Amino acid sequence: MAARKVKATLSHVDVAGRPGMVDVSAKAPTVREAAAECLVVLPQAAADALREGGLRTKKGPVFDTAIVAGTLAAKRTHELIPFCHPLAIDACRIGVAFAGERTVRITCRVGTLARTGVEMEALTGATVAALTIYDMCKALGQGIEIGPARLVAKRGGRSGRGSTVP
Repeated sequence: MAARKVKATLSHVDVAGRPGMVDVSAKAPTVREAAAECLVVLPQAAADALREGGLRTKKGPVFDTAIVAGTLAAKRTHELIPFCHPLAIDACRIGVAFAGERTVRITCRVGTLARTGVEMEALTGATVAALTIYDMCKALGQGIEIGPARLVAKRGGRSGRGSTVP
């Protein structure tokens, strides 16, 4: 059966409907930045135990480990998401803090000088940091929730000049 010809409407789909990496070779490198956040909601007993333990569990320092994991994930996003371009990450800053009695907010800001943006790197950094918190706190209690994860800002490139994502 011949491939059905369709007009490509998504950047990662060709006219035959097959997925592929976007060609950015003709684009000029520009400064690109993105920020994402992800929330982790802990059961009250787990939040209390984490605070009482100085933000440590038997597995080690929870927030510090999440920062390392999120940074590593942002740098390796292209290995996890099939059509992401490998980028030289020039900056990555992960923030982890309680944003309420039971809620931990993770923020990830990524920057580079490249032909394509770093939204996926920021989202990957924030969500892997959240998964790390989950892993390190799961013994403290069941019912940990992750999310939402969202892009909160991006700058650079055609669609992100000074924009903030609501």
